[in-house]
Amino acid sequence: MTDSTGTPPIPIEHAQEIRRLSHDLSNALEIVLQTSYLLGTVDLDENARKWRSMLDGGVQKATDINRRLRDFVRTNS
Repeated sequence: MTDSTGTPPIPIEHAQEIRRLSHDLSNALEIVLQTSYLLGTVDLDENARKWRSMLDGGVQKATDINRRLRDFVRTNS
């Protein structure tokens, strides 16, 4: 069976594993996000503020990718 784009659905056992991994990734990203937040509560020099900003940007990108992955699995399984 395929969807309207001709893509076969993701087998349920694969979808379940991807969901589990995505959940674990979300938990790991939450630790990084909270650590970055706590760093924002202390005085940082200019370089450290730039590194924290880079960290925040990377976490936001990873979170968005993870959300898109979950949406893709939900739509295709």
